[in-house]
Amino acid sequence: MTHQEVGEHLLKQAEVLADKITEKQYALQPDLMKRFGENGRMRTKQDCLYSLNYLAESVLVKSPNLFNHYISWLKVLLAGYNVSTEDLAINLKLIKQTVEEEIDNPSKGLVLDYLDTGIFRMEQTETLPSYINDAMPYGVAAKSYLRALLDSDRKEAARIIEAQLEDGAAIRDMYRYIFQPVQYEIGRLWQHNHISVGQEHFCTAATQAIMSRLYPRWLTDACQEKKMVAACVGSEQHEIGLRMLTDVFEMEGWDTYYLGANVPNGSIVEAIERHRGDVVAISVTMTYHLHLAKELIQFIRNHPATAHVKIMVGGYPFNIDQELWRTIGADGYAPGADEAVEVAEHLLTQPSTVHAMGMIRD
Repeated sequence: MTHQEVGEHLLKQAEVLADKITEKQYALQPDLMKRFGENGRMRTKQDCLYSLNYLAESVLVKSPNLFNHYISWLKVLLAGYNVSTEDLAINLKLIKQTVEEEIDNPSKGLVLDYLDTGIFRMEQTETLPSYINDAMPYGVAAKSYLRALLDSDRKEAARIIEAQLEDGAAIRDMYRYIFQPVQYEIGRLWQHNHISVGQEHFCTAATQAIMSRLYPRWLTDACQEKKMVAACVGSEQHEIGLRMLTDVFEMEGWDTYYLGANVPNGSIVEAIERHRGDVVAISVTMTYHLHLAKELIQFIRNHPATAHVKIMVGGYPFNIDQELWRTIGADGYAPGADEAVEVAEHLLTQPSTVHAMGMIRD
């Protein structure tokens, strides 16, 4: 059994394993029922399932760093819900014990090694600084914009952006220095349990609405020869980053076709063929969707009408492991919209090479 096979096996068994791990933890820590009730048991199972899925995806692509980062993120998130480091440590050790008991194959040693690195990472001190500071370009405006969103004041948020534009700021700078870091900061605040899911969704929707109000300022009818199709994998709902990317490409003279989330692979291929896409941009935010990205890339490659198209990827897991794009079969990767334009341009002009982060690699 290879790393791919053991990873796929773990994905298939995750639901059953999560049930067993949850039962073990509540038997070992009966106080959990008093602390969190029956709803807490359901959440524990869900957390186990997420952890197993992240672990499986990390094994599938041979990237322990993905699982390590997830554990760091999870520790901070659960602390906001009064789940202690000790609780999480017990959970991870029970995951390890259950994997040892339930997976009967020598390759499970790779899974156990990844778990050990995650357990070690959990014991380290984590600091998550703000994504916004006064020293960064438009940092003061970004802080004001964030505060307006958190106060549920969409009009004030829009006024802040309008004021920057009236003072000579470029729309592209609003994307890069305000919209993007503010979205990152909103995610950080949610992770720390400083804002609710409802607030997070409101802030994202407000930014999307403000972005839409800016379209008349830069959308043109000029001939755009270069074409890009953009989509999120699977059921991902974190699509604002991809929306920003397609807008920046439009500003650079590309004709883009933004499909968003929940689009079947067949429909994505059909869109590439119909719109004669030169480049496909695939966004992955959740690590446990990496196998879906790989499947989509293979699906595009295997279709005669789209086999030629260049494929670039982006999103959280690729920023953690900057060689991951090679593993899943993409042509390139970029950490942000500005770098993505550079990568895409290179992919079209030098088709015999591959690129990452705007750098040509032989």
